Amino acid sequence: MPDSNASPSRTYDVAIAGATGAVGEVLIELLAERGFPVGRVVLLASERSAGQRLGFGGRQLRVERLDDFDFAGVDFAFFSAGGEVSGRHAPRAAEAGAVVIDNTSRFRLDDAVPLIVPEVNGAALDEWRANTRGGGIIANPNCSTIQMVVALAPLHRAARVRRIHVSTYQAVSGAGRRAVEELGRQTADRLNFRDPEAKVFDQPIAFNVLPRIDVLDDNGYTREEMKMHNETRKILGDKEIAVHATAVRVPVFYGHSEAVHAELERALELDEILGLLREAPGVVLHEGTHPTPLRDGAGTDGVHVGRVRRDHSSDCGVAMWVVSDNLRKGAALNALQIAERLVENDA
Repeated sequence: MPDSNASPSRTYDVAIAGATGAVGEVLIELLAERGFPVGRVVLLASERSAGQRLGFGGRQLRVERLDDFDFAGVDFAFFSAGGEVSGRHAPRAAEAGAVVIDNTSRFRLDDAVPLIVPEVNGAALDEWRANTRGGGIIANPNCSTIQMVVALAPLHRAARVRRIHVSTYQAVSGAGRRAVEELGRQTADRLNFRDPEAKVFDQPIAFNVLPRIDVLDDNGYTREEMKMHNETRKILGDKEIAVHATAVRVPVFYGHSEAVHAELERALELDEILGLLREAPGVVLHEGTHPTPLRDGAGTDGVHVGRVRRDHSSDCGVAMWVVSDNLRKGAALNALQIAERLVENDA
């Protein structure tokens, strides 16, 4: 674990569990792209993927078997290998002294685990670091929650968000590489007048929309939708916020989009809303244009906000369109930003 007297030139040993997955591969790219001060980098995966070689910083690194790995000496352990895997291995990594940044839903609602979006509640991370010696677990929120709270946080600070209605339009990459490949195959099948085969989703996704992501809870909402409700409350630190979400899978490869409507405690003028968004960290405000996942979201780091307007049907309502790369800001980048903030505090 980084010590509090470390110099800015210190390097950190990093392990990535789920390195061969879509999020893991983006994280590997970002570690090099953003110049994170890495020393040793260890790539971890299941037995099936162990032995593969992946590029990092001009080198080829061999993927090791997660089940056999000893986390002693690791400073940061990033987990993106599924909730069951995190449940088994994240605690032992933390016990070995690593700061675990977990991208699954396994620990998000655990009261002892901070749920962090650095631009929104980074102070909670600072408090956790001040009270934690050695390793521990930090949770990375759901991809759809991250981009929504980055956009809404400045409004919440100014006028308190009371209720949120959101419809998400989520890219297939949120379901992993096999879903991306399936969309490609099904698109080719449709264009060649063949009936597509659905394996990842319960229906073909090409030229279609699927109005259910994850399994249904007893209340009729999916787990994906309830994640947005529960996680938003925790991140914004307000248990009274109500989130009504409808999560939809769309035939887009990369980049989630959201139609967000927020009801505030007091009315804000449009100029004030736009001013708050212009100054908000992580937000890219589009004025006079509207962001799309293809042009603006995929491959970029910002949360793109456009079509901002006062809700004509509500005195205190605000509506906006929000786009972000679900694998970058929605997963790998947010996790790395957590580590970057801890490193900055160590310097």
